[in-house]
Amino acid sequence: MNISTTKPIESVAEFLAHAEALEQESVESYEQLADSMEVHNNPEIAELFRKLARFGEKHAAEVRELAAGMTLPQINPWDFKWSTPESPESSGMDAAHYLMDTHQALEIALINEIQGQQFYASVADTTSNDEVRKLAREFADEETEHVELLKEWQANLDSDAPAPVEDLDPPNIPE
Repeated sequence: MNISTTKPIESVAEFLAHAEALEQESVESYEQLADSMEVHNNPEIAELFRKLARFGEKHAAEVRELAAGMTLPQINPWDFKWSTPESPESSGMDAAHYLMDTHQALEIALINEIQGQQFYASVADTTSNDEVRKLAREFADEETEHVELLKEWQANLDSDAPAPVEDLDPPNIPE
């Protein structure tokens, strides 16, 4: 899936409002996944998701620093200019499950980071505002660094890791 903007973002304040929401939703999604992994006694994956949440927190703090002194617009959830129902870095979370292994968790994170990078690159490609273009390219470059880091982590995983164990007593989820 290629994530793009639905309409150009033409002001720095609007761009930063989108970036702040994107990063905050990413943090919240990773924290929820980490909590779920802890409940299901999957501490290794919980820690991985907490680490990814800290990356998002750092990026959100950078956005807030850039926005210091500005009044950012309040954007309704249905008015964000990304082409997915959820923010680009939290839309891959549906594939998460309580028995996931490190490979699967990294794949979810990789999808999210690629979608974040695509969104920021799309903003840079569609805006007529030079300052927005510059910021969007910087954000896209940072997301590219995250993608490369996740690919490196994937490459360093033990390829002989045991297959996930089947849960003989799965949670009872009412329909």
